[in-house]
Amino acid sequence: MWAEDDLGPGAPPCLEGYREPADSNIYIMYHGTPREAAARIKWEGFRQSSDGMFGYPLNLPEYQRVIVRVKVNVGRVKKIDYQGHPMQKTWHDQRYDTTWCPPNCGMVPSGLEEDCVWDPRRITVIDVILPNMWGAWLDPDPTPPTLQNLPVSTP
Repeated sequence: MWAEDDLGPGAPPCLEGYREPADSNIYIMYHGTPREAAARIKWEGFRQSSDGMFGYPLNLPEYQRVIVRVKVNVGRVKKIDYQGHPMQKTWHDQRYDTTWCPPNCGMVPSGLEEDCVWDPRRITVIDVILPNMWGAWLDPDPTPPTLQNLPVSTP
């Protein structure tokens, strides 16, 4: 499991935890993904999911996972807090830019809070954070590794 220590010193908090994002604000958010996907996101940006909701859970060993730290202008936010919500798949048709699912509401298997941003242009990649699997004592430089250390595969 990821620890806050993996984010490096001075990392900003995620939405102050469990707090619904306010309309039109800009937040620092985090996206868990495989290393190769992080490289694609860095160069190509995010893409919309095919069904208007979240991606898939990461069923990977921890050493293959990374966190993409992003800055997001959430625009107009809709809270989706249960499976079968009437706007679960149509929230953007109602002029919302982002959905927010609170933690432990049954929407995502992890039980964590999640956001879904319709327009990828609202998302700016800040950096990529690798897991601190061996502890800070192995690396005297506390600066978190960035995407330059990740493999970039070409299609």
